[in-house]
Amino acid sequence: MIFDRLLIVASLTSLGFLLLILELIRRRRLDEGYALLWLGCGLLFLGFSVWRRALDYLAGVAGIHYPPAALLLLLILGLFVVMIQFSVVITRQRRQIKSLTQRLALWENEQKHVAKGPASEDSHL
Repeated sequence: MIFDRLLIVASLTSLGFLLLILELIRRRRLDEGYALLWLGCGLLFLGFSVWRRALDYLAGVAGIHYPPAALLLLLILGLFVVMIQFSVVITRQRRQIKSLTQRLALWENEQKHVAKGPASEDSHL
């Protein structure tokens, strides 16, 4: 009885989560790459919430005696995957920002020398 109620709550929560993701995509507030990641996590969680045999099988394979705890494990693993993805993106963007900052500094330095003209360059020699 409690197990069935937990699965109903998990299913409704998963559906709500998926609707939220779809609304964020519709409003263009969520990038497609991230949307696929979140939709995948939501669909996986919904699938295990609805398909009880799969959840029982997953719990048995993982050695978990209470199948709803396997849902929690899936949720935690999904969040780890998302956090790793975000870490990769943040690292890539940080490197791009550093490169762009360096290029901008070089360009600004070059513009200062061009604005001073060739006469001022000879005076430095």
